[in-house]
Amino acid sequence: MRNKFLGIGEPGYHPLRKIRNAYAGIRDAVIYDASVAYKLVLSIFVLTGAFALRAWVDFLIILLATGFVIAMEIVNSAIEALCDFVETRHNEKIRVIKDMAAAAAGVAILVWLTVLTVEISEFARHWVNAALLPYTQVPQAP
Repeated sequence: MRNKFLGIGEPGYHPLRKIRNAYAGIRDAVIYDASVAYKLVLSIFVLTGAFALRAWVDFLIILLATGFVIAMEIVNSAIEALCDFVETRHNEKIRVIKDMAAAAAGVAILVWLTVLTVEISEFARHWVNAALLPYTQVPQAP
């Protein structure tokens, strides 16, 4: 889409181009940034468990936390890459910018880890209770 302020880009709005660019960005983030890849893989396992247990609210909370942390990791990687592109030598201002972007990703990671820890412990409690249920039932008198 053409940027009116900068006067660059192609004219017209193409939703498929936007989707293709977003997909390419996610693909590149997974391929080139291990922190995005492992968070995505771990979340897929926990999301699968929530989906299998039909815990829809848990599924949505995990999905929201995962989307939040992956988006922040991608933004952090983009800011770091842009800073490295603009200034190749050590620069104290660039360091502060990169540290702030890393802090934002860190906050997202803490939220994500909290959600996953609570959800995994709830799934484990559910599975343990389901496994012990036959042994805890009191036999009925004839």
